[in-house]
Amino acid sequence: MAAIIDSVLLTLIEKICVIVVAAYLITRTRSFSEILDGRLTAKNQAVMVLIFGAFSVFGTVSGVEVFGVIANVRDLGPVIGGLVGGPVVGLGASLIGGGYRFLQGGFTGLACSIATILAGSLAGLVYILNRRRFVGVVGAVILSVLFESLHMLLVLLIAEPWQEALIVVRGTAAPMIASNSVGAFIFAMMITNLIRERETAEERDKYFLELEKKKMELNIAREIQQSFLPDTVPQLKGFDLAAASHPAKEVGGDFYDFIPQSDGKMGLVIADVSGKSVPAALFMVLSRATVKASAAGDKTAEEVAKSANDLIAADAKSGMFVTLFYAILDQETRTLRYVNAGHNPPLVLNGKTGDLTLLKTRGIAMGVMEDAEMEEREIELAEGDVVVFYTDGVTEAVDDGLDQFGAERLFETVKKNCHLSAADLVKEITGAVLAFSKGEPQFDDITLMVLKGGKME
Repeated sequence: MAAIIDSVLLTLIEKICVIVVAAYLITRTRSFSEILDGRLTAKNQAVMVLIFGAFSVFGTVSGVEVFGVIANVRDLGPVIGGLVGGPVVGLGASLIGGGYRFLQGGFTGLACSIATILAGSLAGLVYILNRRRFVGVVGAVILSVLFESLHMLLVLLIAEPWQEALIVVRGTAAPMIASNSVGAFIFAMMITNLIRERETAEERDKYFLELEKKKMELNIAREIQQSFLPDTVPQLKGFDLAAASHPAKEVGGDFYDFIPQSDGKMGLVIADVSGKSVPAALFMVLSRATVKASAAGDKTAEEVAKSANDLIAADAKSGMFVTLFYAILDQETRTLRYVNAGHNPPLVLNGKTGDLTLLKTRGIAMGVMEDAEMEEREIELAEGDVVVFYTDGVTEAVDDGLDQFGAERLFETVKKNCHLSAADLVKEITGAVLAFSKGEPQFDDITLMVLKGGKME
């Protein structure tokens, strides 16, 4: 008895292995992949009809005798074909499998043939009702149980003599239902995994596409930003001036500008637009053009700031804003009149004493509200005095421990290198910030402008 059981188990394992291999090979065919994508053509449906029909025939001839009863998986091919490829594949495969069973004859031949045809057809109908999607593992197993139960019922209703049909059903019901359910489970698992693989691949492709789109947007933003920065730095009487901007991957919309005024005066601008990417770059263009237009004519720094703020606030429907420091340098009187609209206050190093002061005034970021108050102040610049304008990309740069570069390190760097030219000091500060970051990603633009008092003429 034990030997018989071992032999039966070995045979069942062999058949299961065959089903696993067949399921893998079938689900990896081109026609199956096309059908799984919903691209039903006459060619791929015909191929699937032949494949699942042949599998149905194989299910018949490879039946396993279990204690004198034959258990086969004839209905498995048409059922899976119908659940994946719809009515055409299900019906076509079932006609092949059912037709072969009918030709074998026997008093249950007609009932079994009809059962196979119904199984494939009903599976195709389920595919349609399920919006042309596979029903999943649980659904496939449940349907397999129902279809085999229907198979047994048809044998009882059609086959004669009824007593013999009853004996056949009693003997074959359990092994038939079990074997087809196991086969459905194997097929369904592979199909489900394949669907997940394809969905994962599709999501991955969408992610990479979105990533490429983001990179393109950032490149556009950087190009926009860099194209609107001044190409050259103006030569000033009695002063040394330099500026530079190092854009980050995540563009922040920093900009600086030089606006010539009448009577030897020069407007100096440094600003930082809120937000990132293309919107920030476009808002930078708007802000820069607005400030430039507002500075036309003989206006004070306060008047320029108020006019620019009102224009930007009127157009800032997106909720974006810009922090800005605007100053007018009088090269004759060596004075710097300035307003600070919520920007990082520039630092001034006294060339004689080494004292540091910050250029703070009352004022809020431009674009927040119209009619905002802007306070104007004035300082005198002597020989050796250094004014450093910067954006928060300088002080908020972080190292691998997420410590910020900070204002104190900036002050020390300026003090240590105040003897350098304006251009060299810009390079020194930039180098100090990048060295501090130690290769950490640059999340914001690093923008600097240095104004240094030269000899009085």
